[in-house]
Amino acid sequence: MIETTPSAQGGGVLPAYKDWSLAAVRLLQGPVYSDDQAWELTLRYQSALSDYYARIGLMLIVDEAEGLAFLRQLADDEARDEYQDLPRLFRRTRLGYDVTLLCVLLRDELRRFEEEDVDHRRCVIEQSDLLDVWKSFFPSSEDEVRLHRSLESAFKKLETLRFVSRFGDAPGSWEVRRILKARLPVSELERLKGQLQPKEVQEPAHG
Repeated sequence: MIETTPSAQGGGVLPAYKDWSLAAVRLLQGPVYSDDQAWELTLRYQSALSDYYARIGLMLIVDEAEGLAFLRQLADDEARDEYQDLPRLFRRTRLGYDVTLLCVLLRDELRRFEEEDVDHRRCVIEQSDLLDVWKSFFPSSEDEVRLHRSLESAFKKLETLRFVSRFGDAPGSWEVRRILKARLPVSELERLKGQLQPKEVQEPAHG
């Protein structure tokens, strides 16, 4: 593969580096949190970043109270004129049953954490603590080893989506990130909870 520099392509040079360039790249990689080095840059240059992303059909969302900033695609009713013809940068990802179920369980844990725990900023969940409730959503005939692996696999998938991150050195400790709250509001949470009922609730007893 041959690499070309801007000058080799047409005599041009790289444009001047912007103070917000680091934040711009980090936001394209995923959510930026208050403990990220790009957080202060995002706040300081929020206007410039918003203008930059709007030109390519993205909206910058900054929630200072939650310590969270992220990008989302402009909705159809928000894009006007030529912006409607822009290709989508963020493709919708269809989540399978296991990952959707874990999203619902963790979102519920995050809501409970916010209501009850006023002393800590981080919502940390032990994977082993979720196993019993996880098993209740599958037939009782399911192999427990397989269920354990499916839960672990769902956590790893959410890690790639940056909804959770590993906490500390102990295996199986996960921090639930605030982006899950933004992506799964309470109204959507309740709708999904109505669809994902434990098996003992779904299956009436036969006498």
